[in-house]
Amino acid sequence: MMKPVCLVLGAGAGIGGTVAAKFASEGYHSCLCRRTDQEGLDRLVKKIENDGGSATGFLMNAIEDNVIEDLIESIEADIGPIEVVVYNLGAQTGMKLLHETTYKEFEWGWRIANLGLFRTAKVLCPLMEKRGKGTILVTSATAAMRGNKTQHSHASAMGGRRMLCQSLNAEFASKGIHVAHIVVDGAVDAPDTLGKILGPEKYQALRETKGMEHDGLVLPEKVAETYYHLAQQHRSTWTHQIDLRAFSDLAWWNH
Repeated sequence: MMKPVCLVLGAGAGIGGTVAAKFASEGYHSCLCRRTDQEGLDRLVKKIENDGGSATGFLMNAIEDNVIEDLIESIEADIGPIEVVVYNLGAQTGMKLLHETTYKEFEWGWRIANLGLFRTAKVLCPLMEKRGKGTILVTSATAAMRGNKTQHSHASAMGGRRMLCQSLNAEFASKGIHVAHIVVDGAVDAPDTLGKILGPEKYQALRETKGMEHDGLVLPEKVAETYYHLAQQHRSTWTHQIDLRAFSDLAWWNH
């Protein structure tokens, strides 16, 4: 029997890869997609398989022409129907003032945050509509809720992502497609993101003081449980927007 497919766009070692592993452990075939690091991608796929799940990895640049469209068409034809898509592509270009933000960076943020999601929905929503069901889980950030002086690109990109999710819901919720905008409001304990931003020594020091047994960093495995729960919700109680943060943090947009 063909397994349902969970497609994860942006499958690093943090939220994306962990969500893919969670869905694979629950009987889905996970398709993991990332832009770079074939070795890291292979490692994630191998771990899923070693744990008894099934997965396929794809190395791809989502903002290139037709890449998303061709990928979805290929998965639908060769692997199975995509029941869940996790749009987990980050659009952070760094903390920069206006004069430091280039046109290229600003446009890139829009392309990855909004145009990529639009293209994903454009090709996948008609397929889900025909089947009468489907789930689109969109990872977002604090910047979707509040801008600041060093987030010209990121805040506008994430704000647009939030509004696109609302527009998709307005059109497709009644057709059986659940779209959830998930605001990750805090530092995620992930080597591919926070680890690269801070560097290995500062990252480990932060984990020792705030992470691990302290539970002060957002834990990817716990995020994955929420993503899976969202995908299983009955439509009478769909969550359309949710924010996730560690117990020790205030909402970043309120202070």
